[in-house]
Amino acid sequence: MSDQANEQTLAEQAPARYECRSCGYVYEPSKGDDNRNIPPGTPFEELPSDWRCPVCSARTSAFENIGSSGAPSGFQENLGYGLGVNTLTPAQKNLLIFGSLALVFLFFMSLYGLR
Repeated sequence: MSDQANEQTLAEQAPARYECRSCGYVYEPSKGDDNRNIPPGTPFEELPSDWRCPVCSARTSAFENIGSSGAPSGFQENLGYGLGVNTLTPAQKNLLIFGSLALVFLFFMSLYGLR
């Protein structure tokens, strides 16, 4: 329990993105904001108080936390179920699904070589 209690999921480790409820602009901490001289890696909580949305000039209070882009999909409490598949990010799940489909297709195509 000591190691697992201190362990963080990918959703907790990744910085959260924030979306402007007025125009839909998404602030990503990994990119920052070049227009307002905000360096990459700046969390939303550490933005200056006078920072505004680059698109519609809305205040930071108009932004909503939408989670990180690389976070596993689903609810946090369900990440431990599903043979470890629930901890995969959406991109990893797509690779697993479509990679498996490609392998099955290649297997069936190889059956044509048998006589």
